[in-house]
Amino acid sequence: MQYPYLPVGAFIGAALVIIPAPWHWKARNIPTLSLMGWLYVLNIIYGVNSILWAGNVNNPSPVWCDITTKLMIGGQIALPAATFCITRSLESISAGRVVYRDSASKRRWMIFEIFVCIGFPILVMGLHYVVQGHRFDIIENFGCEPAVYFSIASVFILSFPPLFFAVLTLGFGGAAFHHFLRHRINFIEHLAHSDCALTTQRYLRLMIMALFLIVWNTSLTAYNLAVNTAPGLRKWTNWDDVHSNFSRVDLYAEFLLPPSFIRNLMLFWWAVPVSSYIVFFFFGLGEEAMKEYRKLCMWFRRCVLKKEDITFSGSLPSYKYVLTSRPYHCA
Repeated sequence: MQYPYLPVGAFIGAALVIIPAPWHWKARNIPTLSLMGWLYVLNIIYGVNSILWAGNVNNPSPVWCDITTKLMIGGQIALPAATFCITRSLESISAGRVVYRDSASKRRWMIFEIFVCIGFPILVMGLHYVVQGHRFDIIENFGCEPAVYFSIASVFILSFPPLFFAVLTLGFGGAAFHHFLRHRINFIEHLAHSDCALTTQRYLRLMIMALFLIVWNTSLTAYNLAVNTAPGLRKWTNWDDVHSNFSRVDLYAEFLLPPSFIRNLMLFWWAVPVSSYIVFFFFGLGEEAMKEYRKLCMWFRRCVLKKEDITFSGSLPSYKYVLTSRPYHCA
């Protein structure tokens, strides 16, 4: 059985999640950009995999699988790490602390966020080799999947970090809401002097999105951990035993897999596109996004269709260009 809607769902998620990225790039919002970037990469991987392995378990590109399975491991850590950084910043703002006091503190803050959102996931991608029993798996219609030797070591290396970030996110998120409700009268004035390019609506949208994503992804992570450990954990005996026959690639035709396994796999697969839809819902449909869409439409009208808005002044029909703020310039 093939699923033609899988690549459609993944590529739509990739397109939607990248739409709000340009105006977050202007604000140099590293956690939000990281969240969008990782979701974009994962959606592209999922979309390509669902096309290449539709109805087959061939192994035409082992290097592709080596790279993408590591990125899948990194994405599992990066998404809760990014939401943690978002709520950490929001808690600092709502508590009345200025996030960036000077260039040195701003640089330290950015270095921390880059390490948590990008550096730490890369570190876990490398540590995955410790509990990687063989090269990778290929599942019909879903493509490459990371191989994991489920043991106490894999729980601490792969499952503990996202749950740890989830606890931190919920803690900072709860504190941020507490500070917001306590200081809501002076909140707008504080935002104006905090050098964070936030409005009250943007702040609440970020907070709700971060908490929504962390609850959604944490529920899936906990469920995945429960499913994989239900049969019991294997003993991590020694390096040679765990990595014996490491070059093996396990191939799984769908008709050989139990329906419950396919249902769980489908649930975890759709977690990435659905997370992308959630991000677009909060960032791509807000008031700021609508202003950007209108500016883009004006740019398209002016630079592609070669049309200009006109107004009339005086008793005679004289033309003049309408002056607007134009962040999009013709090439």
